[in-house]
Amino acid sequence: MVKTNRFMELALAEARAAGARGEIPIGAIVVLDGAVISQTGNRTRELNDVTAHAEIAAIREAAAAIGNERLKGADLYVTLEPCTMCAAAISFARIRRLYYGAQDPKGGAVESGVRFFSQPTCHHAPDVYSGLAESDAAEILRDFFQVKRTEA
Repeated sequence: MVKTNRFMELALAEARAAGARGEIPIGAIVVLDGAVISQTGNRTRELNDVTAHAEIAAIREAAAAIGNERLKGADLYVTLEPCTMCAAAISFARIRRLYYGAQDPKGGAVESGVRFFSQPTCHHAPDVYSGLAESDAAEILRDFFQVKRTEA
């Protein structure tokens, strides 16, 4: 049985769309009170903005949608373990729950690397649930980079 839900399915669709745009295929969804308030994928190349990771873009859209930079009670679904920059944004936005798919041993900062939410300097740590649609999320990334390697 595949461990996923409708919100992670939307995040996977955003990841695929990001990959089709030539972006690293990562998608993110912000849910508040059971409703999707933002959904997007990586846009770093499109916007020439190193901070335009899927998580940060989704947080920006969600904050604009509700008119508040604090997303208390909101849940974030993302296809890959967030990096340090994104983990900090998740903390500052006061995201309630973080759900992510594939682990990122090299660049992740939640259960890998610096383990941002476990640090004493972290002001807010969301509840974290990893491995949601993990194989699907990993496959999207693997396929994307396999194509990139053959193009090189």
